[in-house]
Amino acid sequence: MKRILITNDDGVQSLGLLALKQALAPLAEIIVFAPDRNWSAAGHTKTMHKPLRVSQVTLADGSPAFATTGAPSDCVSLALLGLVPQAPDLIVSGINQGANVGHDITYSGTVAGAMEGVVAGLPAIAVSVEWSATIDYEPAAAATAQLVRQIFAHGLPPNSFLNVNAPALPRDAIRGLRRTRLGQRVYHDKLIERHDPRGRPYYWIGGDPPGGIPDEAGQTDVGALALGFISVTPLTLDMTDQALLGALAAWGL
Repeated sequence: MKRILITNDDGVQSLGLLALKQALAPLAEIIVFAPDRNWSAAGHTKTMHKPLRVSQVTLADGSPAFATTGAPSDCVSLALLGLVPQAPDLIVSGINQGANVGHDITYSGTVAGAMEGVVAGLPAIAVSVEWSATIDYEPAAAATAQLVRQIFAHGLPPNSFLNVNAPALPRDAIRGLRRTRLGQRVYHDKLIERHDPRGRPYYWIGGDPPGGIPDEAGQTDVGALALGFISVTPLTLDMTDQALLGALAAWGL
């Protein structure tokens, strides 16, 4: 039987993780190894400067899980380095509260969990849902199960993984899955300065939630979400700019 390692960046007791685990349980043996707290926007963090602790916890449905003080990428590393007796065949990270599209992938702890699996030579999927007051995780979970079946049947190329994002729509309003490329995020970051009781300044990086530039054809992840599709974006760890690589020849390199 296949084995799937599930992690996330919202914490081990996240409703998104539970929905994902329940949707994938019919397909494989499930191992949950997730952070004990929220690590949103932690990026591809790897804890090297302090010890990590791991505990066994129980999810809301009564099933067991591992929780650690580390980041999502730490969870995958700890599992693959021996804390899980049998190695998984696939890493699935999510389901995240909030989309991870465009440049978000460089910040996302959810995406980092999937990337850590790819670094170790395993196929992986990162899964997120657009933020709303009442998130329905079922469509994203069902779409992930569909993709897992395809990966088990066909595999993924080395150094590649899938980044999946679902719109914040009722399940009967979602128009299906669409293969996409990365879109353009628009951030509205703002520096907020405050003062502690002794008058010393401290700072928050705040601002309005990020937006995006949707393309009318829905060929990007941002555009597909705007049109009501679940986006499936293939990503690779080879971030080489091939066009610029060729242009550097004019520099005499």
